[in-house]
Amino acid sequence: METSIPDTKSLRVNGSRLWESLMTLARIGATDKGGVRRLALTDLDRQGRDLVAGWARELGCSVRVDAIGNMFMRRAGRRDELPPVMAGSHIDTQPTGGKFDGNYGVLAGIEVLRTLHDHGIQTDAPLEVAVWTNEEGSRFVPVMMGSGVYAGAFTLDHALDAVDRDGVSVRAALKDIGYAGADAVGGTAVGAYFEAHIEQGPVLEAADIVIGLVQGALGQRWYDLTITGMEAHAGPTPMALRHDALLAAADVVKLVNQIALDHAPHARGTVGCLDTYPNSRNVIPGQVKMTVDLRAADDATLDRMAAALRAGIAAVPGGVTMDLREVVYFPPQAFAPELIGMLGEGARALGLSAMDVVSGAGHDAVYLARVAPTAMIFVPCKDGISHNEIEDAKPDHLEAGCNVLLQAMLSKAGVAQAQGALA
Repeated sequence: METSIPDTKSLRVNGSRLWESLMTLARIGATDKGGVRRLALTDLDRQGRDLVAGWARELGCSVRVDAIGNMFMRRAGRRDELPPVMAGSHIDTQPTGGKFDGNYGVLAGIEVLRTLHDHGIQTDAPLEVAVWTNEEGSRFVPVMMGSGVYAGAFTLDHALDAVDRDGVSVRAALKDIGYAGADAVGGTAVGAYFEAHIEQGPVLEAADIVIGLVQGALGQRWYDLTITGMEAHAGPTPMALRHDALLAAADVVKLVNQIALDHAPHARGTVGCLDTYPNSRNVIPGQVKMTVDLRAADDATLDRMAAALRAGIAAVPGGVTMDLREVVYFPPQAFAPELIGMLGEGARALGLSAMDVVSGAGHDAVYLARVAPTAMIFVPCKDGISHNEIEDAKPDHLEAGCNVLLQAMLSKAGVAQAQGALA
């Protein structure tokens, strides 16, 4: 018998069930070191997708797949014509990935649906849990592929034509695993998008805080830099007469680090790759090719950092030439204040410690924020380690983040009715 609209503030997810689901999914592609290798659009990815879709169907959810392989598991609302309130993330991993990156966001969404199913609660707006294709970009480029096509960041054909190192295209891989969907990608309204995620950094753990209220994601500018000097014999060539490209590169590494320090607290500067030519023990390096990664929370800061980089490399001594080329630009992306506020209210009501944070990494939520109100929930991970087989998180933290997600999705979707009383 239908009852009046219930008070759902006391509703809680089943943390043990959430943990068991994470461990079950982690067995697909499990590695000897306790991690997961489940690359996008492999047969292991298919197995993971089938498992998650099966869990959704057990709850009476419909499952649809679009043309880039994004999955949407839908629980109908009383007013099913309303834009859905969505949660999601990805289940593909790095080659040496962990159990929680991406997977937590998807299974937290499934646990929300399970909790509502357990208590017979119907929401006003429909709910959806999304699995986005190829977030990691470890097999196919670009990264965040499925959400990027969904948000219009690049075309469907551009994504489908991408190939891996063996020449296999996304188009062929989707067909091979049975996830080349017929639905159009994007173009429909989303009422709100929430993504729960491990932090992938050390800030929350260091502060002993359970919930990170993610204000937005850092903008990124990536550069390729080629430094050209002159290779010469390491013995006969006096120090003052050298044109050492590697010495100049060392100055650039220090410059990039200092630029980030000068624009604290949310700036980042990294030199991740450095190739030296001719790479011989007794030859002064004549050329260095290197990468520079600059990140900041707002475009003005990012622009200042870029200007400092250009000015700094122009002033590097040593008689070398510098060729700096920007190869990637991701604008900073703020998340929706209304949704962040809901997450904060939920954390406080649950008695959970919370703090404002920013995301230094890219996530599907960054693209979703271009087309829908979006927010992210971070929970701590051990030692801030991610993209690593030893990636770990505490069950109670994962449960806490899922409870915050539950309350936020209910607040946004509205509660229509319940069958019976809350347990």
